[in-house]
Amino acid sequence: MKTLKRFAERLANWELWPFALIYAPLGPLWLWYAAKAKAFWWFSPANPTLTFAGFDGEGKKEMYDQLPSEFYPQTIYIQPSLTFEEVKKCVTEKGLTYPLCVKPEVGLKGLLFRKVDSEEKLKIYHERIGLEYLIQPLVEAPMEVSVFYYRYPNQPKGVISGFLQKEMMHVYGDGKQSLWELITQHPKAQYRLEEMRIKHETMLNVVLPAGEKYILTHAANLNRGARFTNLHKLIDEKLLSIFDPLSHRCQWYYGRYDLKCNSIEELKDGKFIVLEFNGAGAEPNHVYNSNFSWLGALKVFAHHWKVLYEIGRYNYRHNGVRYWGNREGRRWMKAASKHGELLERLDREILI
Repeated sequence: MKTLKRFAERLANWELWPFALIYAPLGPLWLWYAAKAKAFWWFSPANPTLTFAGFDGEGKKEMYDQLPSEFYPQTIYIQPSLTFEEVKKCVTEKGLTYPLCVKPEVGLKGLLFRKVDSEEKLKIYHERIGLEYLIQPLVEAPMEVSVFYYRYPNQPKGVISGFLQKEMMHVYGDGKQSLWELITQHPKAQYRLEEMRIKHETMLNVVLPAGEKYILTHAANLNRGARFTNLHKLIDEKLLSIFDPLSHRCQWYYGRYDLKCNSIEELKDGKFIVLEFNGAGAEPNHVYNSNFSWLGALKVFAHHWKVLYEIGRYNYRHNGVRYWGNREGRRWMKAASKHGELLERLDREILI
């Protein structure tokens, strides 16, 4: 009965549908833009300084290297060929202390993002991942937000079309129920029971004190169960003035910033840390958890595709930025898909 009930809940809530199903009605629109551009990868000129316009498979180093150093966390790039003694030396030389966070240099949907609070856990991660990854200090700022920004290349000012707060999936203790009981009642965690069981194995029977907050996943991504709160009413000229200069500096015309800050006021004063910039492949995630109907969300997605197409067309016609070739793009996407499958598998295996 529970399985049937969960299936019915998924069917009734479009936000729980598979990605391909959500976007299926927009397939003809993609082909229309491809025909107009005479290029299947019609978005590829949109962000000239990001590989494949930041659509998929791009690394974080490429993004961080274009930002002012004060706007992103101190970062160590670790090759899997390094011995763990060499990794420890890198951490010591940079003056980093635990807890740290680690994540793949080429990531996807928060997969393999881990909070590492001991040398032992870092060693496990290093020895099992087999991929280049980043070590960064854990940014403790209390707020994580997303800002969706775009700017036409011939315009000095851009548009912030989406602004939201992201809250990591968590439960609160009540002094009576075990962690497992709380997980099975959580509106999102109940769909990820196997993952929750493995990740929190040693805590499942613990009864949390009343009011104590327990984080179930430290990646504030929608697919990792994060909760979004729409902050659209807080968009103003002061917020826009933060991102226009970054767009001009980096030639990032379209995408979503994921940021940490102490407050919205401090963010608007330019005090924040960029965790990531997602380019042409970024989803306008402000439609989620915001009472959008599926049709309403599709309208938002279609509008952003129109903007993305127009930015790419302008850069192609006026700034000499080429469209990626059909075969070239397919090879890139095939490699990115294969890499994503590897991340999915490793995320299930590396449980720290």
